[in-house]
Amino acid sequence: MVKTAMCCKPRATTWMLSLLIVLATALSARADALSSHECFANDAVRRIRGCTELLQRKNLDPVTRSTALATRALGLSIIGRYKDAIRDYDKALSIIPNYPVALNNRAWALFKLGRISEAGPDVEQSLKLDPTSPHAYDTRAHVRQAHGQTAAALQDYSRAMRLGGPRMVKLYQCGLQATGHYIGAVTGIITEQLELALKDCVKSRKCDPLPPDEECKVAMS
Repeated sequence: MVKTAMCCKPRATTWMLSLLIVLATALSARADALSSHECFANDAVRRIRGCTELLQRKNLDPVTRSTALATRALGLSIIGRYKDAIRDYDKALSIIPNYPVALNNRAWALFKLGRISEAGPDVEQSLKLDPTSPHAYDTRAHVRQAHGQTAAALQDYSRAMRLGGPRMVKLYQCGLQATGHYIGAVTGIITEQLELALKDCVKSRKCDPLPPDEECKVAMS
């Protein structure tokens, strides 16, 4: 029995060590998956937290790091921390300069801070890289409207609706309801009434066809 015990002790120790390694690996993989999931969550606070955890890792490849920075920046923008968002977008774009989503979203953050002249080049570059983005056309429409370029702004809002489909149309319908320019239903269908409401809205630099972030949540669901 003593020999058996002595014989089996190293095997037991090896087995336990192997089990611990497997468990540690599984936990690490789970943590990675959780942080990645949190980084791309719909909730802005969870997104910021998850991306921050992900960015603390030293072995991230450049694409993942740039994406995580841009994603955290979007979360920061959603909660109104535009200056912090721009810092993250700057870092993301220093890694991948031709990143159309990050360029457009930095343009939007600059626009929201009133730095409209700085927003223009970013959104123009974004559209060169991805000329099918409804969000970039919407950003440029806002920039052009702020510059008093009524016809060009209206053209971009129309492009945003046609490329963005019913969801983008609903956003404008809901937003223009709030401003009193549109009195129709939120259907996601482009109508003459909606087009006239947009045309009237762009005449004022203060009119925004987009609603506040939470205002149209029910309509979008």
